[in-house]
Amino acid sequence: MENLKIKSSFILDCTLRDGGYCNEWKFGKGNIKKIIGSLVSAKIDFIECGFLKNNFQYDDNATNFENIEQIIPYIGKKDNTKLYLAMVNYGQFDISTLPVYDGTSIDGIRVAFHKKDVKEAIEWCAQIKEKGYKVFIQPMVSMNYTDEEFLKLIHCANEVKPYAFYIVDSFGVMKKNNLIRLFYLVENNLDKDILIGYHAHNNMQLAYSNAQALLEVHSIHSLIIDSSVYGMGRGAGNLNTELITEYLNENFGKAYRLEPLLRIIDSVLSHFYRQTPWGYSLPNYLSAKHNSHPNYASYLDDRKTLTVENINDVFYLMDEEKKNNYDEKYIESLYFQYLDRKAGREGLFTLEYLLKGKEIVIIAPGKSVKEEKETVIEWAEKKEFVSISVNFAYEYYDTDFIFVSNVRRYKELDKKFKGKWIVTTNVECAESAIEVGYKNLLNETDCVRDNAVLMLIRLLIISKVKRIYIAGVDGYSMDKDSNYINPDMDNINSRKIYKAVNTGVLQVLKKYAKEVDLRFITNERYIPFSEINRGKNYE
Repeated sequence: MENLKIKSSFILDCTLRDGGYCNEWKFGKGNIKKIIGSLVSAKIDFIECGFLKNNFQYDDNATNFENIEQIIPYIGKKDNTKLYLAMVNYGQFDISTLPVYDGTSIDGIRVAFHKKDVKEAIEWCAQIKEKGYKVFIQPMVSMNYTDEEFLKLIHCANEVKPYAFYIVDSFGVMKKNNLIRLFYLVENNLDKDILIGYHAHNNMQLAYSNAQALLEVHSIHSLIIDSSVYGMGRGAGNLNTELITEYLNENFGKAYRLEPLLRIIDSVLSHFYRQTPWGYSLPNYLSAKHNSHPNYASYLDDRKTLTVENINDVFYLMDEEKKNNYDEKYIESLYFQYLDRKAGREGLFTLEYLLKGKEIVIIAPGKSVKEEKETVIEWAEKKEFVSISVNFAYEYYDTDFIFVSNVRRYKELDKKFKGKWIVTTNVECAESAIEVGYKNLLNETDCVRDNAVLMLIRLLIISKVKRIYIAGVDGYSMDKDSNYINPDMDNINSRKIYKAVNTGVLQVLKKYAKEVDLRFITNERYIPFSEINRGKNYE
């Protein structure tokens, strides 16, 4: 392969900034120094140290900084062959507080902005440059600009004369032809002394091949390729630094060192990956397919109640103007709107008729219903009780009903149980079932708002039952084998989420215990149910 196709190429590693979306930027002081030092050892050209932000609680274990002085201890003795950078999102930092560049901290600032803020962001870039910093212009979601708008932005950049102007694939949506089209708009209109940058996300698994395509283009400009070690980044992640550096070594005569990058993965990033994995997934693919912010896909996937087809349906319901900027209230509203497409009022009347004044045994899929199956069966067999399992068929006892609120769980159930189903309106059930409205069963605690057991208890309260006995609501630990009767049912990866769910379930159960007599028949595990059980007589 010729080594003359592009003027020159550089790697900008953004692990400490873009990767921070995976761990709230809390890499730890020692790890931040280790990553920067290892990137220097790997001969990476540009090292992005994190975000500059205002109005947050500074933590010296994290890579969000209030000022450039806070970055100095992590850089240590500067290698003058590298550029050290930070990013600001337009509107999130007071650039008047930025001191004149003196070489002791970062060398450059990347300014990220949305299309609606172009004019003001370009003025920011000019002011930052006047203070002596190298400026990188980063127009987020570059695909959302028309050719005319992008050309106008390029001409504005020429007036500022930044160090670099970027093509930014914020949602990982660009195909090769999209990227090359934008590249030639920049190539033919950008001042030749300004570098062209490319920032990719990997929603469609195209970041690596797109970067290769750019490197093979004839250009009068030098090219900067953004990447992160291990591809660490929000959702589908980024182009992998270890992959693109090896490619450049083999095909363009570069001399990046792979071993320091592997050490970063082994000693730092693999730990974060185990806690909160990133990388290609079908939901992240769908966010790219619909040219939408990846947090929408994460929100819908994290609910763990929708199939991929359902998530695709929700994306089709989204307003175009809402897709670029993440709005949690909006996607939450859309999600519940989608799930509650039918009212299910007849089912409520049917259940009140069947269950009013009855004593109920709820069998949830916690591991305790296997380990304490004799106790569970003893209670479920009581002649006057009605037994209901939650989103699964209990293999040790044939329950009277199976409550199903999760589309994924419904598809896993054997159709032989169809006469026993109580389904919420989000579950499209062709078989005989009692159908109840989804929205009516939600609670107000976000992390467990549509928790299946809590939805069932709400339904039973509405149905005016006398008393509820609960088995298998064990809560969560990080040991996946300890959570469910079938470990394959566990789909939570974050310790933070585990804790929030445990706390949320207890909070809502305490509230419901004021409306109905709740009792627990399996032993307490990860949620202190004794706070609810205390003083109650089981006989």
